[in-house]
Amino acid sequence: MRRRGAVRSEEARTAVLAATGRLFATEGYDHLTIEGIAAEAGVSKQTIYRWWPSKSAVVADALIEDRLLPDHPVVPDTGDIRADLIAWVQSVIELVAQPGYEGLVRSLIAAACENPDIGARLNDALGITATVATRIEAAVAAGQLPADLPVEEFVRALVGGFVLHALERTEPAPDVAERMVRALLH
Repeated sequence: MRRRGAVRSEEARTAVLAATGRLFATEGYDHLTIEGIAAEAGVSKQTIYRWWPSKSAVVADALIEDRLLPDHPVVPDTGDIRADLIAWVQSVIELVAQPGYEGLVRSLIAAACENPDIGARLNDALGITATVATRIEAAVAAGQLPADLPVEEFVRALVGGFVLHALERTEPAPDVAERMVRALLH
């Protein structure tokens, strides 16, 4: 049975994601609108809502397809797990502190809350859980961390720290990266 309504166009979908990336780069999340995205992409608002239920869902898909953060921070591997985690946490905190990015984090949280599939796709696309877990597992294997360290819980606690900062909209203390890592490694 054929579905009713206009047929979804992959070309329009791609144009919307590209427009979202361009507008996000120039205006930030808080000034991004469905109307603006539609105008930039050369499509109607209805076309956007045919693919996505909300602005946060469009932004999440743009992020998943590397339209927003193609160079997101990765955990370094210098052989010193404590220093590597502190450097990574600090780079994420600095990224989120940039104008426009704080709203992005809240948007992604909202999109993941609205749709569990988006949350799973974001996690897979950004690779945060997997890459941090891989780095932690390597440190455990190298004897830098205790063999019984609960890796999954450690990673979730570390990422949860960023989520709380974004939701609270508080300015992180200058040494927050070091304090977060120290608290989790004790």
